[in-house]
Amino acid sequence: MQILTNGDLMIYTVIRTIILYVVVTVAIRLMGKRQIGDMQPNELVITLLISEIAAIPLQDTEQPMAIGIIAIFVLVFLEIVISVLSLKSFYVRKILNGKSVVVIKNGVIDQKAMQNLRMTVIDLIEQLRAQDVFNIEDVAFAVLEVNGGLSVLLKKDAQPVSVKDAQLKLPDDPLPLPVISDGKIIYDSLKALEYTPQKLHKILKPKHIKSNDVFLMMLDRDGNYSITKKGGEV
Repeated sequence: MQILTNGDLMIYTVIRTIILYVVVTVAIRLMGKRQIGDMQPNELVITLLISEIAAIPLQDTEQPMAIGIIAIFVLVFLEIVISVLSLKSFYVRKILNGKSVVVIKNGVIDQKAMQNLRMTVIDLIEQLRAQDVFNIEDVAFAVLEVNGGLSVLLKKDAQPVSVKDAQLKLPDDPLPLPVISDGKIIYDSLKALEYTPQKLHKILKPKHIKSNDVFLMMLDRDGNYSITKKGGEV
């Protein structure tokens, strides 16, 4: 058995770390884009298992890395199969992820549902406050989703007045987008604004500014813009 020096061991560890980083990144990417708070129970379990499995070859350099990589992709394959089954079958989705539960109906808390969920009234009030709801009687429906989030529908007389309700006609507020960042043109933003690079340079030319000199440029559909040059100059 070959004994590795400290230098060789460090290089070996760095290489294993990079490989595992790439593997885990690809695995999570294959599972889809989800924030931790938006994950279903089975997705969260798979993610935690992947992180634990990836840690084993990093802690034990004698552990074959191939075993860890195979285990990670087996979990990813399992998650993809479960996701497909959940899409095809309501019952599979219900068994794996549970179902949404109404906890408030017409301003009245469903105490039995709260007991089944093992959810305290304090937890419920905190989630309501997070959505700027301070009076339970104003709630028409409150539904606890399978990911733990609370969806709230206020009664009609408690809902804030919208522009549509007031029948007001307001001018469009064009959304400004960054079109140059640190001297680099963001072509996706230009495309969204229906601008061409040539049209952008026509804005910069009279000001004797090159795109390379721009730290940040914001632009909207109406042609309104703001420019911050490198070095903090506006």
